[in-house]
Order: sequence, then C-alpha cells, then structure tokens
Amino acid sequence: MHDLDICIAGGGVIGLSLALELHRRGLSVTVLEQGQPLSEASTAAAGMLAASDPDNPAALRKLSDLSLSLYPAFLDRLDELSGIRVPFHTSATLQAHLAPPSNELSTEALADALPQLTSNNRHFTLIDERSLDPRHLAEAVLTAVRATSIDLRTGTRVLSVQSVGDSVEVQTSTGAFHAARFINCTGAWASQSSLAPGLAIAPRKGQMLAVALPPSLPLHLVLRTHGMYIVPRTTGPHAGRAIIGATIEDAGFDKTVHSKDIAHLRSLANAFLPVLSEARQLEAWAGLRPSSPDGLPFLGAMPESRNQFVAAGHYRNGILLTPATAHVMAQLLAGESPSIDLADYSPSRPLPSSPIAQ
Repeated sequence: MHDLDICIAGGGVIGLSLALELHRRGLSVTVLEQGQPLSEASTAAAGMLAASDPDNPAALRKLSDLSLSLYPAFLDRLDELSGIRVPFHTSATLQAHLAPPSNELSTEALADALPQLTSNNRHFTLIDERSLDPRHLAEAVLTAVRATSIDLRTGTRVLSVQSVGDSVEVQTSTGAFHAARFINCTGAWASQSSLAPGLAIAPRKGQMLAVALPPSLPLHLVLRTHGMYIVPRTTGPHAGRAIIGATIEDAGFDKTVHSKDIAHLRSLANAFLPVLSEARQLEAWAGLRPSSPDGLPFLGAMPESRNQFVAAGHYRNGILLTPATAHVMAQLLAGESPSIDLADYSPSRPLPSSPIAQ
C-alpha cells in the first residue's frame, strides 16, 4: 500500500514545476527538500533561455524547442496560481564567434545593435532568444506550490529509497514515506548514494556577479561569448542591473566566491563592452550546475526499476528546460507517449568515458 501517488526529492525549479504539473493532473504529491526550496542552482542562474547557444549539445535542441513552445502557457499557469506575472526581460542575444558564421551581422547592423561594443576581431550573430529573472520565477513557482495541496517538506533529507512491490519506500531524516512513484530531482546532488548510486551527475561550480548598469548603457539584449555572458534585467525591482558570468569549475560542492575569479569575469566583460568598467558591483555568488558526461539531462526510469525515476543533470539549462521536463516526465509517469523521443536522455544510455569539454 502507498500513502500518496508521487514523492519527489528536490525542491528546486525542476522538482517543484514537475510537482505542479502532476498536481494539475490530479495526483497527490509530496516534495522532500533537504534544505530550503529554490536555494541552489535555481536562483543562481542567469536566466537565458539559450536554446541556440552553440555550446549546447546538438541532441539537446529537441527538448529545448519543446520547452520554448511550452513557456508561455507555463508562465500563465504560474500567474493563475500565484498572482505573480514573470516577464521576459530580453528577446534577443548577440552571440560572438571567433570565426565568421554563415549569418554574420553586417557592420551597420552591429552598430545598430550596440554601438558601445568592442569587436576584438570577433564576429557576431543576432539570435531570437529570451531571458527572464530566475529569482522572480522562483518566487512565482514557490507561491504557486503553496497555493495547492502539494505537501512541501523542507529540512527533509532522503536517506534511502527502496522499491517494495508496486510502491516505493522513502526513508528520510524525518520519517518514512510510501508512494507509487519516486522521482529524483535533486540536481547536483542526484548521484548521491542514498538516491541513485552510479548516476553520472557531478557538480560544476559557477561564480558570477551583478553590476549596476551605467546610465550611458541602456542594455536590452543579452551579450554572449564562449566563456562569458552579460544578461540585463530590464524590468521589475532589479531593472538596470546586469548579470555577468560565469566560471566553470570542478570544485565539488564548494560554493566559495573568490575575488580573483570575479575580477577576471569583470575584465572579460569590460574588454567586450568597455563602458562596463564604470559599473558598480552589487553582489557576487556561486551555484552548482548538475553536469552529465555528455551534457544532456537524465529523464526517465532508473535502470531495473519500474517506479523510481530521475529528472536531473540539466547543467547550464535548467531554467530553459523546466517546462519541457515537467511535461515529458508527467507524460511518462502517466503511461503516455512523450511529446518527443527521450532516448537521448535515458538514464540507461551509453555515456562517453570522459566528460565532453564544455
């Protein structure tokens, strides 16, 4: 016997958005969060919906495109439940390349896009791509969850998960739960032995900072190179600031912010956009991206299990992939055919022996 339909480990934007989608389908859902909800990668992100980022694996595109198509309805549902409208802040990204792309911007178009830009022998394309504020999104998601009957348990660490017949027994630091299905949505912590031994997810640290944009720079698009991005906030309480990021580090679960790394990010941004040299720094922080060896998330049933699932390993695209992840995982759990083929994201897929450089 099980007490509830679904037990989700992980109260980040992936876990809570999946909980909302399952609740919308009439299922009883409990979410177990070892700390505070939405306090890790969900609110450390820059918020680019970067489906066209050239650094993304090609196989990510179908999931990314599905998520983009679902985003308007996803935000509408959050608004209905929470009363919080999450707006898009930008609708274009200026992508820099070291080699000329096939659709490179002309000199005149580049000057129109951002006259203060320093080219530094780079080439540019202008991409239709949106961004939003993940902190605002997190507020809406959490408020929406609390407006439902979803049982969100904070300070509840999962100790073990065991399939027992047609149910799952979840032992936690505060007691046991019995559910028909268990989903691991714990991000960078997803491969911890208590949840999914052997799952190839590792934390990749990212340090970043926010600056106050100078009055001479009313930035309304994202600027991105291979190793750096500048994402403006154009509306709401954080309008007039920009996010600069981000380092990519193998530092375990350490989230220490180092002044030399922040200074390096600033120097990259200043070289790209010199007017930023006068920008006042507002804050700096670090988050832990959940990375996989091939840069793709794990979505589906765990090997040799009928009732234990995983939705983790979204690396740098957790905010982008949230609506699609909730959608396809809910389809899987309901026994439906997913909207896209999930073979590339299967937890049982073959993986490279060493991580793809990203």
